[in-house]
Amino acid sequence: MTFEVEFTPAAHKEINNLDKSVRPRLYAAIELLCQNPFPPAAVKLANRSEFRIRVGDYRILYEVEDEKLIIVVVRVAHRSVVYRQNK
Repeated sequence: MTFEVEFTPAAHKEINNLDKSVRPRLYAAIELLCQNPFPPAAVKLANRSEFRIRVGDYRILYEVEDEKLIIVVVRVAHRSVVYRQNK
């Protein structure tokens, strides 16, 4: 059972604004989520419906819609700013 990945417009923009050397690692991590959306390194965020995985100094925040087999990437940013509500 594989999941499809969707990006919010904000997440897509954030990835495109990152350094080109970081993007392949982020996309590889997102691709692995298609096979297992809940890897051992994934952490459920407190008081939020999102999960996060670490990729170096960057974080990928995502939601899983089990009934539709979809992973929605909500945010991709450096660890120092990723959890802030207002950018």
